[in-house]
Amino acid sequence: MVRRLIAALALGALSTTALAAPSLFVANKRADTITKIDLASGEAVVEIATCETPHELAVSPEGDLLAVACYGGEDIAFHETAKLELVHRVKLGEGARPHGIIWHDSGYIYATAEGRKSVFKVSHPGSAAAVTVVESATGQQGSHMIAVDAQGGYAWTADMGSATATQVDLAGCKPVKSVALGREPEGIALASDGQTLWVSARGSNEAFALDPATMEVRARVETGRFPLRIAVRPQGDVAITSNLMDGSLSVIDLATNTITRTIAVSLPEEAEARFQVTILWSGDGSKIYVAETGSNTVAEVDYATGRLLRRLAAGEGGDGLAIAP
Repeated sequence: MVRRLIAALALGALSTTALAAPSLFVANKRADTITKIDLASGEAVVEIATCETPHELAVSPEGDLLAVACYGGEDIAFHETAKLELVHRVKLGEGARPHGIIWHDSGYIYATAEGRKSVFKVSHPGSAAAVTVVESATGQQGSHMIAVDAQGGYAWTADMGSATATQVDLAGCKPVKSVALGREPEGIALASDGQTLWVSARGSNEAFALDPATMEVRARVETGRFPLRIAVRPQGDVAITSNLMDGSLSVIDLATNTITRTIAVSLPEEAEARFQVTILWSGDGSKIYVAETGSNTVAEVDYATGRLLRRLAAGEGGDGLAIAP
């Protein structure tokens, strides 16, 4: 009887763990804080001070650490994900202004440094004693967002100031390749199979499909107004752009490179006030999270129906988003 009771309790504990909702993290760039939101209740669990003007976020593969790109300075700040307590900081170099950031499955962190026209590879990021950084130049103005291949051999940046996208060989064996793309290219994402690079140009309302090896443009797609970000669904079937000026998401079929539908997140007359920026897919691709910087909220959208499910309260100027696995 006792053994059966212990087994039942253990199974219940495992079931609870398996069903536990993930946490959403938000970088509040006007408050210099980060917020942790419990997605089961939709409530903010904690908001804590971080570095100056935090922008993009990345969670470690193990889910225990959160990396914050400190756009107002030269650091990456590391917080533990449970209570958001600061663990340590990594300095990238004078005037770095890191923005885009990825915590790769290999354990390395890759980040853009706008102020240095470069990207950084951070090794052993969780250990203040063992951490090392390697810088690779893009040579382009405003290297803003970043994508990295599965092997960690190449990085690509969207360079707003130069109106280019750039390929960087992280081993330093090949020269950088840059290609001009519309006006103010900002969003960037690598398709799930690694065979297509997508870049959204906010100033010209378009998205481009590129060959990531040659940087040749394969397709051009007209999007909604001011597509700041582009994100590929985990299933690899579609990409979406976050269209700030009309409060919508453009859904691009990656098999045909065409817009199949538009999801309205806010009314057109609300769009500029809500000021939607960062977009993030849930791990299973069923939901989309949209940071509404102007209204200090994050919209949760059902992908299948396009329905707005709820608005989650974040801190002032919520922008960068990450979900703990």
